[in-house]
Amino acid sequence: MESILQSCRGFLFDLDGVFFVGRTAIPGAADAIRFLREHGIPRRYTTNTTTRSRATLHRELQGMGLTIDPEEIISAPQAAILHLRRLGSPVCRLLLDGDTLADFAEFRQSDRHPEVIVFGDIGNRWNYDLMNELFRAVMAGARMIALHKGRYWQVEDGLRMDIGAFVAGLEYVTGAAATVIGKPSREFFELALADAGLRADETAMIGDDLHNDVAGAQNAGLKGVLVRTGKYRDDLTLKSPVHPDLILDSIADLPALLR
Repeated sequence: MESILQSCRGFLFDLDGVFFVGRTAIPGAADAIRFLREHGIPRRYTTNTTTRSRATLHRELQGMGLTIDPEEIISAPQAAILHLRRLGSPVCRLLLDGDTLADFAEFRQSDRHPEVIVFGDIGNRWNYDLMNELFRAVMAGARMIALHKGRYWQVEDGLRMDIGAFVAGLEYVTGAAATVIGKPSREFFELALADAGLRADETAMIGDDLHNDVAGAQNAGLKGVLVRTGKYRDDLTLKSPVHPDLILDSIADLPALLR
């Protein structure tokens, strides 16, 4: 195990499920972050969360005792804003919630005639009427941009379905493909690597999601490391065609392995 990790010059990490679940830090997570900082190991913390701005997420991490700098966090909404600017700042329908919505204030918005639909997490607002409105907009030519296409994630009371089901459903009925901005898109990993000054072949991604973290990283040329915390389930891992380069019990094990 040690040789795989010790051959890496730097790391990308998932946040939710790796360093915390809900509002509770995983035991040993703060020590792992401190070790990385003290040893000057290049790193970025990546997240597909769509409901919190980077500033809000930073405050929440600090509240859990996780000393991560805002500049070390690479989020899917950040990447989406850059992508929309490259498209010429089209008229958008923003399926976003929380303070993330304010981050997109520079873009013109229309629910009736959008050029682009941006998919994020809107909680219980998903319903048939909304899906039908989106279906009609896509059939009229609107493009779909998904901040991620997650299947499920871990909360305090168990697994919860993620927005990937709604994105996939609209792809199925319209025949159109959504552009996925967050993990597991190769573009997202390349953005995080460039920001950290790392090459793919010298970097490992450590996360709790077989598809978004492990497979996404491997497809982008990184090592994919899975942790047995967060959404990890033995049965799902055994049935999956994705094979991690390494499985760790917890991020708390990382300092000892790197030593």
